[in-house]
Amino acid sequence: MSSPATGTSQHRVTTAVDGDVWRVTLDNGAAGNPVDLPMAEQLTAAFTHRPAGTRAVLLTGNGPRFCVGGDIRAFASAEDLPAFVGRLAETWHEVVRAVLYCDVPVVAGVHGAVAGAGLGLLGACDIVVCARSTKLRPAYGGLGFSPDGGTSWALTRALGAPRALELMLTDGTLSAADAHLFGLVARLVDDEELLDAAVALAHQVAAGPVRAMVRTRGLVRRAVIRTLEEQLDDEARLIAASAADPEGREGVRAFADKRRPDFRRGS
Repeated sequence: MSSPATGTSQHRVTTAVDGDVWRVTLDNGAAGNPVDLPMAEQLTAAFTHRPAGTRAVLLTGNGPRFCVGGDIRAFASAEDLPAFVGRLAETWHEVVRAVLYCDVPVVAGVHGAVAGAGLGLLGACDIVVCARSTKLRPAYGGLGFSPDGGTSWALTRALGAPRALELMLTDGTLSAADAHLFGLVARLVDDEELLDAAVALAHQVAAGPVRAMVRTRGLVRRAVIRTLEEQLDDEARLIAASAADPEGREGVRAFADKRRPDFRRGS
């Protein structure tokens, strides 16, 4: 069963419960799933109102392209372009925060084209599966804009400052193979296998210790800005929290019993 996400009357996002997985789909595929206010509002609502029983989120896009970035036609027709772009950026940043701080792991399956703020969205996801023919492009330079949506953060974190700057300052395009090589996406699959692979991965993640996964996500993201001493202190605190969690107790019992753990028991 699927339904439009709550939000504005302009349909941009579809949501559905698929067992343990909350499926969130960009659903303005005929236009390339451009970033506009209705999409931003509906995506935030989709993540905010995730059903309590779901244990992972799968983010995908309908149509031939995952997300072409900002709605340039709307930019061109805006009476006050700076105010319009600023409001859209602020609203879109709430989407990025909702994904970044989601209470369960977020898997994305991307294809076709990912541009502009769509790149920042990928950077907020935990695992990105990418179709081999996908092209990824910041695209801000062609508009005379600087990046938003966490795009500069995602590209710098994955590519390093020199490569990120070269890509953004030349208005370049990144192949799926290079995005995988540099670490912007985690897995490459053949185009026709993308959806099945992303769905299977989301269900695999949902069957795992999701609270421990979220703790792990936080450790990995904070590692690049902290000293080893700070990281060691945080690891000690969080592994103790995991051991106190029903997930941890189930994992230890299952190991002792020589059986596969059922982490749903700790839900």
